[in-house]
Amino acid sequence: MSTQAIDTGYVPHKYQDAIHKNLKRFSVLVCHRRFGKTYLAINALIDAALRTKKQNARFSYVAPFLKQAKQVSWDYLKRFALTVPGCKANESDLSVDFPNSSRVRLYGSDNGEAMRGLYFDGVVMDEVADMRIETWPEIIRPALADRIGWCLFIGTPKGLNQFHELYQHAVNNDKWYGGMYRVDETDVLSIEELELAKETMTDNQYRQEFLCDFAASVDNAIITIDKVTKAAAIIRKQGDVDGSPRVLGVDVARYGDDRSVIIKRQGLASYEPIVYQDIDNMSLAGMVGQVINEWEPDAVFIDAGRGEGVIDRLRQLGFFVNEVNFGGKPTNPRYNNKRSEMWDSIRIWLDDGGSLPNNTELKTDLCVPMYKFDAANRLQLESKDEIKKRGGRSPDLGDALALTFAFPVAPKKLGHHQPLESVEFDYDPFN
Repeated sequence: MSTQAIDTGYVPHKYQDAIHKNLKRFSVLVCHRRFGKTYLAINALIDAALRTKKQNARFSYVAPFLKQAKQVSWDYLKRFALTVPGCKANESDLSVDFPNSSRVRLYGSDNGEAMRGLYFDGVVMDEVADMRIETWPEIIRPALADRIGWCLFIGTPKGLNQFHELYQHAVNNDKWYGGMYRVDETDVLSIEELELAKETMTDNQYRQEFLCDFAASVDNAIITIDKVTKAAAIIRKQGDVDGSPRVLGVDVARYGDDRSVIIKRQGLASYEPIVYQDIDNMSLAGMVGQVINEWEPDAVFIDAGRGEGVIDRLRQLGFFVNEVNFGGKPTNPRYNNKRSEMWDSIRIWLDDGGSLPNNTELKTDLCVPMYKFDAANRLQLESKDEIKKRGGRSPDLGDALALTFAFPVAPKKLGHHQPLESVEFDYDPFN
C-alpha cells in the first residue's frame, strides 16, 4: 500500500522536532510561554489522525474551558487540517473529520460530562494545572483504556499541583516521557524580548512563566509554594512534639466535589490527612469518633458551616467537640473573619518550623487561596466560592488544617505529654 506525503504547512523548530521524535504513550511537556506548545500539540493530533490504521479513530484536544479551547486552538486545527484533501470542519461541535474516518474534536474540562462514556485513541490536555482535578483520572484515563490510547500533557507551571505531580511521575518512569523547556535553555525568544518581559513582571512571575519554576510563589497567595515545599521536607519525630497539645481539625463537605477531611496536628507537626468523598454525616461522625478514641486529642474543632449533623451526633455519643464558624468574629481584629485568621495562623506556624506530610493534595490546597485587604484594612481570604469561580477546587484539606488553629489549646492529659511547667510554646499565631 502506497504512502501519500501531505504538507500541512507545519514547520517545527528544532525543540518541537525533538519532542515529536521522543513522545511516548504518556508524555508531559513543561514549556515556557511562547514556546509553541499548542502548535505542537495540534499537529501531533493531526499527524496521529492521518497515520492511524484504526477505524473511526477519535482524538481530542482538552482545555480547562471549552471557550478557551476554541479561542486558542480552533483556528490552528482548521489551518493545518484543512490542507488535507477531504477534511471537513464542523463549527457546531468544534471537530474536524478526516477522509479515513478519524476525527479530532475540542473539549473543555468545565463540561467533563460531555466526554464520559467516550473512547479516545489520543488526547492532548493543555494547561492541566487549571483543569478540574478529576478530569484525568476519572474521565480521560478510562477513555483511553480499551483502545490503548495515548495522552500528551502540556502546560506552564502554576504551583505544586496535579501537573507538577504528573511531570515528576514522567521523569521518574521509563514508560513515560517528561520534558522541560525553560526559556534560558532555548532560543525561541530573543534576549531583547525577554528583557522587555522582565520590565513588567515580578521575579516570581518571570520564574513561573519563562523559567518553568514550579516553586515560584504567587504574589498574593496567603501561603507561598516556597513555604509549603520547605515544610514538606521537614521530618519531625514524636520526641520533637511531646508536650505540645494534640489538635484535631474536621472540615465537612458542602456539596458536589467537596471532600470531608480529618487532620491531626501536634505542635509543629501535622500528619497525613484522612479524606472522604461522598460520605454522609452520620458515617463521618463515626470516623471522627474513632480517631478521637485512638489519638486522644486535647481539642477537636469542626467546621460549623455544614457540620451541624456531625457535631450533634458526636455530642450525642459523649464526645466534647468545638464548632467553628468560618465567617465568625476573629480573635484578632486585623482579620476580616475567623477563616482568614486561621489560614494566616498556618502561615505563621510554617514560618516557625511547622512540618507537613508530603501529600500533593494538601500542598496544593495550601497554595490556592489568595488574599486582599478590605476597606477597613483587614486581611480577607478568598472564599471557596471565589476559588471555584476561577476554576479551582475547594481547598478542603487546607481548611481542615486551618481548623487546628481555631483557638489556643493547652494539653489536658499528662499521660502522653510533658508536665505543663516544662512545655515551651515557641510560636504564637495570634500575635
